[in-house]
Amino acid sequence: MLHTAADSVSDCSPSTLEAAYFEQLQAVIETVGHRQVAAETDVATARLEALAAGEQPPLTLTAAAEILAVADSNPDTEAIVFELRDHLLLGMTTAVLDVDTIAANIAVDLTGQEVQQAIEGRTEMTLAQLAAIQSVIESRED
Repeated sequence: MLHTAADSVSDCSPSTLEAAYFEQLQAVIETVGHRQVAAETDVATARLEALAAGEQPPLTLTAAAEILAVADSNPDTEAIVFELRDHLLLGMTTAVLDVDTIAANIAVDLTGQEVQQAIEGRTEMTLAQLAAIQSVIESRED
């Protein structure tokens, strides 16, 4: 799942984490085919084709979770999103981080309040934003 991407990379930079997310998505598309993923998700066909071609189109957390949920071995979309959010919140607790500290240490343009809203699911989070947030959390947990 997306939250385990940090376990599979040597460094937790935002670009490395984001690439790991896309590897997970591309693996699902390779396994089940982009037509099946298109039939079972609301993700635009052009984005799925780009993923299948090895590209990294802009995606939201929900879109990524929809793609992952197509694989039989993965939980449903909602469970994937909740598990990720729980992982981020637990990581913040373990690393003793607040949303303002995260916002001050990420390159994406989010305020502390926007970081909080994204983690809580009150606003949609992109994979780039997720990678930036997770990178800060993971670097502080070590």
